[in-house]
Amino acid sequence: MFYLQFLSNFFKILRAGQTPRQVAGGFALGSIVGLSPSFTLQGLLIWLIIFVLDVNLSAAFLSFALFTLVAYLLDPLFHELGYLLLVQVDGLHDLWTTLYNAPLAPLTRFNNTLVLGSLVGALVLFPLVYVGMKRFVVAYRTHIYARIEKWKIYQVLSKNFLVVWYQRIRDLGV
Repeated sequence: MFYLQFLSNFFKILRAGQTPRQVAGGFALGSIVGLSPSFTLQGLLIWLIIFVLDVNLSAAFLSFALFTLVAYLLDPLFHELGYLLLVQVDGLHDLWTTLYNAPLAPLTRFNNTLVLGSLVGALVLFPLVYVGMKRFVVAYRTHIYARIEKWKIYQVLSKNFLVVWYQRIRDLGV
């Protein structure tokens, strides 16, 4: 039921409510947390940014759940990227040594190939996810939702006794 509530809130937001920029921002920030390990300093920092900025929380949580699943598929690629940055690029060795000796930097666990690779990969994908989600929200509001409303199954389900009863009870709490 917990995930169904998030999906329900997300589709409400897609129809109306917050701006496409806010929905896309929440979704893109959630993708960073979902692709990179969460229990690091940078993961906590991204969560703080999500809660401080005016972005959609349902979109952030849904994106976090989706991209966490995608991250397992991309882990070998992220490991290779992290290994490349940590070991094979000689010009960065002094930077990694300096960061490792800094007081807070080891809390980011940047010296782990998977952590570094997934963070860099998530940051590279961030603009693409943001722009793609923003376009999807605009398209959904202008074209897709109007088509879905015309489907027979949508009309039948939206007029179902249980759905109408649930909506009345839900609206009493508001």
